[in-house]
Amino acid sequence: MPGAPAFAVANASTTFAAEDSGHYSCRMKSGCWKTISSERHFADRNLEVVTDRVQTPGHPAPRAWTIAHRKPAVIVAPMTGDGKIVLIRQERIPIEQAIWEMPSGQIDDQNSDPENIKHVALRELREETGYELAPNGELISLGYYFSSPGFTDERGYFFLARPVQSSAQGPDREEGESILDCRGFTSEEIRRMISENEIRDANTLGICATLAARGLLSLAPHR
Repeated sequence: MPGAPAFAVANASTTFAAEDSGHYSCRMKSGCWKTISSERHFADRNLEVVTDRVQTPGHPAPRAWTIAHRKPAVIVAPMTGDGKIVLIRQERIPIEQAIWEMPSGQIDDQNSDPENIKHVALRELREETGYELAPNGELISLGYYFSSPGFTDERGYFFLARPVQSSAQGPDREEGESILDCRGFTSEEIRRMISENEIRDANTLGICATLAARGLLSLAPHR
């Protein structure tokens, strides 16, 4: 990604410090990577912006890079019993658009273990869509990805929830959320929406690619 000198963490592990007075902070740690200095510009519960001077395995001379540290997130692909994928259409203030997305949300507990991350995924599924796992359902972990590693360490954990059903409680959306629509789409409709640039959310595009690569969602055009 173009911008300031590159800061990448391809093989580094991420650990998150506890929140301090409502401020969010985290550090990148690895034996081959060394942070020489760090200047904080901004921090709140969800975001920390710093400029670090870092030594990397490929560049021992320290380089400065401005980084946005963000909490990790979960992204859930809900699949109904008849194979439809449930998407939400949500207003996003930074881009001033309403776009189709998979349900997702941040992981507030910085020390979450895999079971707690799954719990967050199921909670976000119900809160944003009003769906839950059916009695015979399963939540399948699909790994994680970095949303934009040129400027942030944010990672998103992918999950497939199948089959899902409407919950008796319905959705329980946060006050700040503006979800305009929620409905199921066939794999052919998903393919068309991606092809015609109707789906533009990176989380959704990434998890669709992962599902297709694993043979869990067919995105091949019919001939």
